[in-house]
Amino acid sequence: MTAAHRTLAFGTRVRVTNLNNQRQTVVRINDRGPFSKGRIIDLSRAAASQIGMIRSGVAPVRVEVLK
Repeated sequence: MTAAHRTLAFGTRVRVTNLNNQRQTVVRINDRGPFSKGRIIDLSRAAASQIGMIRSGVAPVRVEVLK
């Protein structure tokens, strides 16, 4: 599972929690973005599906860096 983030180092693992349903996934940062105002992370389709974001396209999330 992968994601894009503006500032986190490539290879960083993060836990993303969908705050609408509390579902979680762990992704590895491998790209830069998103560049849309107000968005903090862009998930791969597989990761978005795992936390129930495919239908809505966007959702409030919590991002936690894993060590």
